[in-house]
Amino acid sequence: MAASKLQAFWNHPAGPKTIHFWAPTFKWGISIANVADFSKPPEKLSYPQQIAVACTGIVWSRYSTVIIPKNWNLFSVNIAMAGTGLYQLSRKIRHDYFSDEEVAVAQE
Repeated sequence: MAASKLQAFWNHPAGPKTIHFWAPTFKWGISIANVADFSKPPEKLSYPQQIAVACTGIVWSRYSTVIIPKNWNLFSVNIAMAGTGLYQLSRKIRHDYFSDEEVAVAQE
């Protein structure tokens, strides 16, 4: 049974014998790098970079569900990209627009 599942995976139209498998697999590197940047101070984050990561994740997540064959590896990596990009944007926005108010309230 395991051999037949492995063979089905190997021969799938989006399996490891195609670019449809390897491109999203290597794209995980972007999401992993973004997770590694969670420890980076928010002032060092870039709005254009994080907007690009988040928008790419959102757009390609949708695309990966309408193409044939459905590419769940592409879908999952883009959900991760959208999530990490939106989280990093929220950190940057909170730091740039809300942290000064909190400091002022704390000093009163």
